[in-house]
Amino acid sequence: MIALRARQFREDDGPLAHPVRPESFIEINNFYTATVYEKGAELIGMLKRLVGDAAYYKALDLYFTRHDGQACTIEDWLKVFEDVTGRDLAQFKRWYQEAGTPRLRVSDDFKNGTYTLHFEQETPPTPGQPTKHPRVIPIAVGLLGPNGDEVQPTVVLEMTEARQSFAFDGLASRPIPSILRDFSAPVILERATSNAERAFLFAHDTDPFNRWEAGRALARETLLAMIRDGAAPDPAYLDAAHAMVRDETLDPAFRALALALPGEDELAQALFATGTTPDPQAIWEAREALDITRAETMRDTLADLYTAHQVAAPYRPDPDQAGARALSNAALGLITRRDGGARALAQYDAADNMTQQLAALACLMRAGKGAEVTQAFYRQWRHDRLVLDKWFGLQITQAEPAEAAVIAARLTEHPDFTLRNPNRFRAVMGALAGFPAGFHHASGRGYRLMAEMLIRLDPLNPQTTARMCSAFETWPRFDAGRQAMILGEIDRILATPGLSRDTTEMLSRIRDA
Repeated sequence: MIALRARQFREDDGPLAHPVRPESFIEINNFYTATVYEKGAELIGMLKRLVGDAAYYKALDLYFTRHDGQACTIEDWLKVFEDVTGRDLAQFKRWYQEAGTPRLRVSDDFKNGTYTLHFEQETPPTPGQPTKHPRVIPIAVGLLGPNGDEVQPTVVLEMTEARQSFAFDGLASRPIPSILRDFSAPVILERATSNAERAFLFAHDTDPFNRWEAGRALARETLLAMIRDGAAPDPAYLDAAHAMVRDETLDPAFRALALALPGEDELAQALFATGTTPDPQAIWEAREALDITRAETMRDTLADLYTAHQVAAPYRPDPDQAGARALSNAALGLITRRDGGARALAQYDAADNMTQQLAALACLMRAGKGAEVTQAFYRQWRHDRLVLDKWFGLQITQAEPAEAAVIAARLTEHPDFTLRNPNRFRAVMGALAGFPAGFHHASGRGYRLMAEMLIRLDPLNPQTTARMCSAFETWPRFDAGRQAMILGEIDRILATPGLSRDTTEMLSRIRDA
């Protein structure tokens, strides 16, 4: 899960578009966003990497000695690290003060046994902050030889200038770099590379995050070519993914994670960033087509994986069982592409835990065979609120795009749906917003339903309403027709008499993006 969250930071400026500590706000509730929590956590991780484990824990001890029970500032937090290490952290403080995600451009050269990496950092201007200053960026780097051996173990390069170069001497041949290992800094990495290099790193990188990242990038480039050019799935990706999933030296949980395709929102952002207006339906269709191709290419391997990683022992929520279930369920999802849900139905009937039931139910819904099982699952779990939240959301995310908003609207009339339960509201409307092909369907049904539900929710829970407004924040990516529909719904909400300050601030900010 850490890898997935980090990937979001690298591909989408959303959580990093604002500083961790905004200079001003209209409504204090809107201050506590993903920026504060998620970017804040990444900055603490960077600080630990820069000062080292021993100094980090010594600084924590000093922090609690000085400030236990107090409401503290960022200055208080950084001061203990300065006192312990003797470092001046004024430059590091820019991470808290300046908005935007740094872009880290990388080039390289190799000459006479010396390999040099050239880095350039740039943070684009943001409203109110037209000029950005260089930040301190810890860049964890390793180098791999042509046969996959690690010729340079991980070293952290500390970048403090707008442009810096770092050289590695005594190499027999040009290495393959593994950059930003362990996601050492929340930046957007820009480096010209090839699918051949991505496949090499996917096969050989010793850093789990970068190995996953290479596979993810390879899958993304394959999907982008399918969307933009109508290309067939890239054999390089299919072969690399097949080799990865067969490798029993790799952790099952890692293989399950690496089998997951890039999300629709990630692909839409990648298209937009390269000047292509994303079509949500085309993105969904490309992912469906690649899944079908993978199911056919790996058909025998998937059957073996599914069988080999079934858990026969009584259910335990431990890492070994969880990893085995994750891999077998990932295989089941692809198997269902070919068998129409036969094995998923057998798993549902035999399951002794909710995890296996829910995975099978998702497969059956996607195959259009889940009507009876959906109701059986509801009858079994209707008294468990958290499980029922999953049941609500799954019906939307596994639907055809044209039906997603229709199903969501129907679920808002279900006896167990209530506006007074924020989790239940997010289970339905959050699921719709998180399914781009459904929410952004050309009919505009998703936009209209979201606006109607936010207008109804605002008098009861303005905080949840304001957060759910983020469903509309990607409107500039899309075609003129979708933009007009989204802005029309935003204006309809803003025109609501008595609209809360929370929602007004969020929508006004989104409207003016």
